[in-house]
Amino acid sequence: MPEGHTLHRLARAHQRSFAGGVVRVSSPQGRFAEGAALVDGRVLVRSEAWGKHLLHHYESGLVVHVHLGLYGMFTESAGPPAEPVGQVRMRMIGSGKAGPLCGTDLRGPTACEVLHEPEVAGLTARLGPDPLRRDADPERAWQRIHRSARAIGALLMDQSIIAGVGNVYRAEVLFRHDISPHRQGKSLSRTEWDALWLDLVELMKVGVRRGVMHVVRPEHDHGAPSYTADRPRTYVYRRAGEPCRLCGATVVHAVMASRNLFWCPACQPH
Repeated sequence: MPEGHTLHRLARAHQRSFAGGVVRVSSPQGRFAEGAALVDGRVLVRSEAWGKHLLHHYESGLVVHVHLGLYGMFTESAGPPAEPVGQVRMRMIGSGKAGPLCGTDLRGPTACEVLHEPEVAGLTARLGPDPLRRDADPERAWQRIHRSARAIGALLMDQSIIAGVGNVYRAEVLFRHDISPHRQGKSLSRTEWDALWLDLVELMKVGVRRGVMHVVRPEHDHGAPSYTADRPRTYVYRRAGEPCRLCGATVVHAVMASRNLFWCPACQPH
């Protein structure tokens, strides 16, 4: 599932391509036809992301809400897109602020729906602070974490506590701070939490700028290759059974709250 930086990159791209201009919205596959008709021909005021949610705000006050889920993706095109290929849930064509004509197709999302502003407010109220948003308040997350007996590895993945963090950022930020994913939230000190939050902010900003997650510090970015050819190296994510890049201990794997978990038992003792 795409992590928060991917949604923020999409929001920025759609802001540049469509905001300030009339957008033609359609649903070639038909599943979003009624929603598309409500916003078709309207001016897109702004595009924003909150965690793993993408929000397109139209001048009518209606908002298109997209959650990509496991399989959703946008494909962009310069100029009018060609005939739809595959199951295109939503197609957008426009030229924000008299720029060049652009198009984008959305396929396979978990959610693609039209909401009213009160519904959007309800959605965002259920989400925790997003490290990539300027209005994020890390204190909200801390107040829940330092009272919780749940494992910090589970708390970081709870979108109602922190919005946008996924499996990779969870595994890597805990390794970078020598924190076992099995420690209870209430065992963390305020100093540890503040350091975790600031690191998440910086790592996710890098993800927005570069389009991929760079989590290994430059002095450690050597040796064994990444878990896949088109991704930068990680410390522990998807490296179960391999030696830790720092201490040589074997990286281990478990399942926590139905998600794969990776850590170094030597660098991150419980």
